[in-house]
Amino acid sequence: MMIFDEQAKETFSRKIEEYVQNNGDGYIEAIISLSDDYGIEPKVAAKFISQPIIEKVQKEGQEIHLLPETSKLPI
Repeated sequence: MMIFDEQAKETFSRKIEEYVQNNGDGYIEAIISLSDDYGIEPKVAAKFISQPIIEKVQKEGQEIHLLPETSKLPI
């Protein structure tokens, strides 16, 4: 299990960006996959991602109709 300090938060967010870029998957898939890799729940991982990634996840969720257009993520 990964312990999240400030440096680990930056690393996790960077790994999400790298995953999206290298695999062509979306941010939601990247978070789920990396959460599995680190042995943590996606809900826990959500607390340790950067604000720009949160915004990208929200936009992606709206585009695939997972989130309503006016919703705000609870993180």
